[in-house]
Amino acid sequence: MGYLSDLMGGDGHHKKKKKQLQTVELKVRMDCDGCELKVKKALSSLSGVKSMEINRKQHKVTVTGYVEANKVLKAAKSTGKKAEIWPYVPYNLVAHPYAAPAYDKKAPPGYVRRVENTPSSGTMTSYEDPYVTMFSDENPNACSIM
Repeated sequence: MGYLSDLMGGDGHHKKKKKQLQTVELKVRMDCDGCELKVKKALSSLSGVKSMEINRKQHKVTVTGYVEANKVLKAAKSTGKKAEIWPYVPYNLVAHPYAAPAYDKKAPPGYVRRVENTPSSGTMTSYEDPYVTMFSDENPNACSIM
């Protein structure tokens, strides 16, 4: 009967919000095996963690499980390491990857900094677009312009 009442909304007694399976990516500064082990130990102790992948070269930690991003970040920071939510996206997802706000020379190969679209940048790109596409490989008239 308890199962049935839980399905129907229940009596409010067993209202525990279920966490969704999600992937949390962090940028954590790791220089050696000891750093990596410390981070791995701290994050694997979190409840709900199903898998973890560490790429020390990129300083990237990927945690998958029934976890909250802020709790994973807090656990990573508890190791004393500098940690933040993964600030990069693949460069092909950004309209202008080499523009000042997106380009980051510290980004791993193939990535640029995540850029939020703002109204001011939207007006700027509308002026840039004709010039960018004018000399693009996809433009069939690019050779005649040059």
